[in-house]
Amino acid sequence: MRKLLAWNVMTLDGYFEGTEPWDLSFHGSIWGPELEAMSLEQLAGDTSLVFGRKTYQGMAAYWPDAADEGAVTGRMNAIPKFVVSNTLTQADWNNTRVLGGDAAKQIAALKREDGGDLYVFGSAQLLESLLAAGLVDEYRLGLAPVVLGRGTPLFKPAEGPQNWTLLEARPLQTGGVILRYGVQG
Repeated sequence: MRKLLAWNVMTLDGYFEGTEPWDLSFHGSIWGPELEAMSLEQLAGDTSLVFGRKTYQGMAAYWPDAADEGAVTGRMNAIPKFVVSNTLTQADWNNTRVLGGDAAKQIAALKREDGGDLYVFGSAQLLESLLAAGLVDEYRLGLAPVVLGRGTPLFKPAEGPQNWTLLEARPLQTGGVILRYGVQG
C-alpha cells in the first residue's frame, strides 16, 4: 500500500501563507541547499503529487515556466500529479489527472494502487479532510524562523486532539527546522 505524506512550510506562529493568497514570502527564510536536497529526495523515484484545486492552480501557474529552481523544476513538471476537485474538469499541467467526487474515497483508492509514495504539498483544506479520515501516514513540516503575526493558519480547529509521533527533527543552516511526524489515525 502506498503511503500518503504531507509537506508544508509554516511559520513559528503556525501560518502557511500570509494575509493574501499565495503570500509565501517567508519560504525564502528556510530555503537553502539542505531543503533543496530534501525536495529532490521527496520527488525522486515513483513518487506522485496530490493537490487540492487552489494549490494545483497556483503550482500549475508557476512550475511549467520556473527557470530558477534548478533540478526541482524538471521533477515538478515530469512527476505524475493528481488534483482533487469537483469544479475542474481538466488539468493542463503535464502528467496531471483530475479526481472528482469524495476526496477521502479518491485518496484511499490511490493509496491501494501500486506505486510509490503520494505527497500532498500545500493544500491545507484537502489535508484537513484527509487527516480527519485517517489517510495521512506522515506529516513533514518545514518550520520557518519567522513570526508573521497574522495569515492563514495551517491547522484548523479539529474535533479533538491528534497524537503524532516525532520521527525526526533536523535543524537547517538557514535557522529553519524540518520536523517529521508519524500520524496516528
